Amino acid sequence: MDDDKIIRLYFARSEDAITQTDKKYGGYCRAIAYNILHNDEDSEECVNDTWLNTWNAIPPRRPRKLSAFLGKITRNLSLDRYRRDRAEKRGGGQTAQIFEELSDCLPGADSTEAIIEQLALTELLNRFLSSLTPENRKCFMRRYWYFSSVSEIARDYGMTESKVKMSLLRSRNKLRELMDKEGMSI
Repeated sequence: MDDDKIIRLYFARSEDAITQTDKKYGGYCRAIAYNILHNDEDSEECVNDTWLNTWNAIPPRRPRKLSAFLGKITRNLSLDRYRRDRAEKRGGGQTAQIFEELSDCLPGADSTEAIIEQLALTELLNRFLSSLTPENRKCFMRRYWYFSSVSEIARDYGMTESKVKMSLLRSRNKLRELMDKEGMSI
């Protein structure tokens, strides 16, 4: 079923909207949640919460791109779950490693200025991503948006892990340089 028909089901308040959404985007959302949480049960719970949040958001919202809308909800719910689960037990893991890799490129969460800079940062990130080659952009997004491991990215794009790591390092350095040039504080 195409996205417009699924969205019309939400507007009609038909429960079939959730069934059709799960059928079309369930695997996509589960992959996002699992890449962050690395736990099947927690991932499934986040996906179910995604369907509930989508049900509550549509209507009144009408997403332009349903997959991006669902992906963002799943990602945010999964990150919230990750933070909550690790609030008491700080530890390693893929998600913590990704945040560590980007720590030099992102403003601190506690910074009052971070809220004000959010819009400028969004615009800067969009410009940065559009400046990357398609291959580097895919690697960057897979790692830092979808939380894919380096080995998954390498496998999916037919690259060596070393090449993926170097691409990510160069992209982070390019982002840091752009932020410095634009006077964005970290």
